Amino acid sequence: MANLVSLYGSKVFNDAEMRKRLPKDIYREVRRVQQSYSHLNLDVANVVASALKEWAVEQGVTHFTHWFQPLTGLTAEKHESFISPVSDDSVIAEFSGKELVRGEPDASSFPSGGIRATFEARGYTIWDITSPAFIKGDVLCIPTAFCSYSGEALDQKTPLLRSMQAISKQAQRILKVLGNPNPPGVRTTVGAEQEYFIVDASVLDKRPDLLYTGRTLVGARPPRGQEMEDHYFGALKPRIAAYMADVDAELWKLGVLSKTRHNEVAPAQHELAPIYTTTNIASDHNQLVMETLRRVASEHGLACLLHEKPFAGVNGSGKHNNWAIGTDDGENLLDPGDTPAKNARFLLFLAAIIKAVDEHQDLLRLSIATAGNDHRLGANEAPPAIVSIFLGTELTGVLDSLKSGTEFAGSGKLNMDIGVDALPHFPKDTTDRNRTSPFAFTGNKFEFRMPGSSLSISGPNIILNTIVADALSQFADILEKAPDVGETLKTLVRDTYVAHERIVFNGNNYSDEWLAEAGKRGLLNLTSAVAAIPLLASASNVALFEKHGVFSKSEADSRVELNLENYIKTIHYEALTLIDMVNRDIVPAGITYSLELAKLVKIVDGLDIDTPLPTLKRVSSLSSAVSKSVRVLEAAVIEAEDINDVHKEAVNYREKVFTAMQDLRAIVDELETVCAAKYWPYPSYGEILYGVR
Repeated sequence: MANLVSLYGSKVFNDAEMRKRLPKDIYREVRRVQQSYSHLNLDVANVVASALKEWAVEQGVTHFTHWFQPLTGLTAEKHESFISPVSDDSVIAEFSGKELVRGEPDASSFPSGGIRATFEARGYTIWDITSPAFIKGDVLCIPTAFCSYSGEALDQKTPLLRSMQAISKQAQRILKVLGNPNPPGVRTTVGAEQEYFIVDASVLDKRPDLLYTGRTLVGARPPRGQEMEDHYFGALKPRIAAYMADVDAELWKLGVLSKTRHNEVAPAQHELAPIYTTTNIASDHNQLVMETLRRVASEHGLACLLHEKPFAGVNGSGKHNNWAIGTDDGENLLDPGDTPAKNARFLLFLAAIIKAVDEHQDLLRLSIATAGNDHRLGANEAPPAIVSIFLGTELTGVLDSLKSGTEFAGSGKLNMDIGVDALPHFPKDTTDRNRTSPFAFTGNKFEFRMPGSSLSISGPNIILNTIVADALSQFADILEKAPDVGETLKTLVRDTYVAHERIVFNGNNYSDEWLAEAGKRGLLNLTSAVAAIPLLASASNVALFEKHGVFSKSEADSRVELNLENYIKTIHYEALTLIDMVNRDIVPAGITYSLELAKLVKIVDGLDIDTPLPTLKRVSSLSSAVSKSVRVLEAAVIEAEDINDVHKEAVNYREKVFTAMQDLRAIVDELETVCAAKYWPYPSYGEILYGVR
């Protein structure tokens, strides 16, 4: 335990390190700036930079980088050494406040969705003082925002910080009208659970689809998948346990609160869950989690797959975003307390969230829209594409009582007794959990279950913060003018619930009955990323973002363009990979096996043994069908490439190219089931999923 405690945060310039190394007045100024979102004086930045450099050099660091999150979904870094020449042909280690505060990478080399011309190269990285610097290897990493020369956000962090500022401002208005004349700062917090698959690294050399796309484009289901449900929470295999131990150690050094690790439902699938932290830092941490999972896997001769659906027929991987809102002095504004029916502040914030989710279903849906996540949503492992809220029996009962004007009797917390005297009794929660719900209340937070495993959590949290900020803003406008805040608040909560009750659903989101019921309620069912993405730049959504200073119209338009382009590129390179696999390996395998069977037919002809003729006919027929189907896919790709409009091209890739890929895969997978193993060119699902022992 002592080693764990000393290990945690050892590679982070955290609050304890700042307190130890900075003069008291400088430390107090840094903390003030962190808490108030204000600017840091350059003289103060110089002192911080000097302390940072000394701390880093003591740990063997030679370089620094402005670590940022461009619109690639990954992170970026350009390493600069601390070396500075002096007059006598020697060097010193130097790091100034100016270097700490700002860098200048080439903005034209990063995707911008058309917001920047290719000849406009200047971009800036700006130190995010609210997220602590950390060390990776011999490099000091300084979390930064990334913007263009004209100030447009070219990254994930900038709009996330804007959205956090927006919700803090509106929540403080609410707290003030509820009786706190000097309300503390308000921040959203997130704990992002991360699911992933681990396979033997040697598989990637034999599977071009996994290597190039992160998922299997072909592959017949193994005789045994996840039907026995014995992998979930099962004992860790020694190789996996050793890998997870090293992942935890690396994350703890970086100050990531990695708390839980376990086997997930599908074979070879696992999960890591952290303790929540401020949303901005949680987003940085989740990027480090994904990077660490991949890097440590390679050190163990393993490969980490973060695709939402690496294997057809078994569960895919998500990233459950546990979101809450609280004050800087430690109050969780989503804690209902022992008597939620009498907790007016909680009910007001709850009503704001219900209103926000109902009015902005489109934004929540598009915040997690990717080609990979399309495979996962609604597939009995993730919520469907229809957004709804699970509140549970007690909270729904409280709101129903407000609606009807009756007194809520309360369900109370009962003691759990399962009939074994030796087992302790314990308080039973007032409501169950609902794993099928896209947005579920889980005691003192909401769990947004729709994000995919490879997604940056910045996008979903930008949307969550913004839409709730807007609902709080509307509530504050009403309450600030109210002659009787208490009565107005009660009426406001009731009327909001009545107006938006349709978004609340506590049942099975996978059922056909809910699909029909959701349609009757008028809820959106955006079944593909292509249908959802363009809605970001609708007039009403742009007005919302501009009102709260989160996105400008050009920034919203650029993200639509970029995300549609990403969808197109993803399906395009998947299609080309599949075509290449079929033409170079699968068709030849079918022909080779057919020739071998034909020889056997001649040999056994006239003998009193079963002839392989039926198998030959089936293999030959399937091989011919594969050849025809791959030509259909090739033609579909050529047709799509000739479309110049990005929206129409994305629709074409979804409706024609992707469909042709699915049709081709079905035939290939059937061929695999009848082809002799020695002729099949790729490791099977069984070999991949059960290959790590």
